[in-house]
Order: sequence, then C-alpha cells, then structure tokens
Amino acid sequence: MFGIPGKSPVTLTPSAVRQIRRLMEREGAEGLRIGVKKGGCAGMEYTMETAREVREHEEVIEQEGARVVIAPMAQMFLFGTEIDYETTLLESAFRFRNPNVTDACGCGESIKFDDVDTLKARMDAARSGT
Repeated sequence: MFGIPGKSPVTLTPSAVRQIRRLMEREGAEGLRIGVKKGGCAGMEYTMETAREVREHEEVIEQEGARVVIAPMAQMFLFGTEIDYETTLLESAFRFRNPNVTDACGCGESIKFDDVDTLKARMDAARSGT
C-alpha cells in the first residue's frame, strides 16, 4: 500500500463522509473506489464506483465510517485531494479539490495533471516531511 505515515492521501469533508456512508449502506459496499482514466478534452477523468472488495495494492482511507478505496494508478494523482459532496439547485455531486490538477475543461469533468516527475517529487517530499 502507498500510505505516508501520518498523512492521508485524501481527506473528506463532513458532507462527503455522510454521502459515502449512505452509498455504502444502500449498496452494501465496502467503500467508494476512486480512480483516474484517460479521457475527456483535458486528458484525464475521475472514476467512481462502489467497492465490493478491496483489491491488492489499493489504499483504503477511512474517515468517520466512510471508506474511500484508491486504485493503485490513481494514488499519486489524488495525493493531497479534498473530496466534497455539494448539493445545488441543479445537481448533487462529488467535487475534488486536487492540488495536482493544472487545467480543467469548461464543464469540469475532464482534468489535466502535473507531470509524473513533479507528482513523484511531491510525494517524496511528503514522505520525508519536508
């Protein structure tokens, strides 16, 4: 597992915690699996699905009974992300406040990240506490 001692790769707002717990209960799931994939006009997209089990090398973040399962490929892209759940007049959706995103498309569904070397350097610095 990825993990950095004392540092959670992602954090959840109270609203996200409530919604993830609701999903886990309703779906009988172990948590919410989050990943990234190539796609969209900016190059990458977040993926989300209920997790029925935790797979090898996945990182599990638990906060107040809400579990987020992070796919191995997504761990460095999501490091430092705050996940929120917002409800507006038009929609309810998870929102990612990700410091690794350098660009996003106009609709907000597609994102572009820092280059891999920059992301690795950030994670190494967090591991060493600098």
